[in-house]
Amino acid sequence: MKKIKFGSTTQEVASVILGSMRINNAENPVEVIETAAENGINFFDHADIYAGGECESIFGKALKESSLRREDLFIQTKCGIVPGKMFDFSKEHIIESVDASLTRLGVDHVDALLLHRPDTLVEPEEVAAAFDQLEAQGKVTHFGVSNQNPMQIELLKKTVKQPLVANQLQFGIMHTGMIDQGIHVNMTDGGSVDHDGSLLDYSRLHDMTIQAWSPYQYGFFEGVFIGNEKFPELNKKLETLAEKYETTPTGLASAWILRHPANMQVIAGTMNIGRIKEIAKASEIVLSREDWYDIYMAAGNILP
Repeated sequence: MKKIKFGSTTQEVASVILGSMRINNAENPVEVIETAAENGINFFDHADIYAGGECESIFGKALKESSLRREDLFIQTKCGIVPGKMFDFSKEHIIESVDASLTRLGVDHVDALLLHRPDTLVEPEEVAAAFDQLEAQGKVTHFGVSNQNPMQIELLKKTVKQPLVANQLQFGIMHTGMIDQGIHVNMTDGGSVDHDGSLLDYSRLHDMTIQAWSPYQYGFFEGVFIGNEKFPELNKKLETLAEKYETTPTGLASAWILRHPANMQVIAGTMNIGRIKEIAKASEIVLSREDWYDIYMAAGNILP
């Protein structure tokens, strides 16, 4: 398993994360998390809203029944979304959410806490107070955000003293906006539109780990692009190169993300045992520059 430095810390973590959003659909959650850990994926991502908290509870139960040791795992969760109602980055909500997550997960601390999407009513002082309390109580070790742009992060950093070490962002072969705008600088085509404030370069400059969510999806949860007849050219290229690198198209799609030097992690949300193994193995593949760009262009992108 390829390891990367976690943000600005000195800690090394697995480059592949097992996302737990679908663990409530797993036939055998114990087998899932043990298989992941046995293959080097000891980093588990959660959120308080996944299945209304059920996913954290299932993981916590599976962890107790498994052969895994808490100290060998990196457990991360997210908070801040009140589904269908609002975002809430108040001190009270953050602390209550973390306490509830710890109870469901059956652990006394999480290794990382991310603010789940931006809250336009955020008061950085409230976030700072919550983070300070959680850190002092030993309930959270590292902090970060998800789906936030550079100015939103800078606003938090004005008051928050802990390093913001990670940002979860939708990224993959069919979600290349962060790359497109950098390649199409000084152009007037669609690819030149900067939707995120040079987020990719910002992350590299400030040592923030990008955690790529829905790496095998196209659109907004519209479906998986791998093996999808809607994308014949891309799949032909993935199949050809998968044979070259002795992996699968899914493994190759993972390696494509990890080849970028921006210190990324892939969040694999699969509960399929075989797929977990192939993604873990593919983390060690290093694509050539030419092959990386061939995949990029097979996905329908162009170079100016």
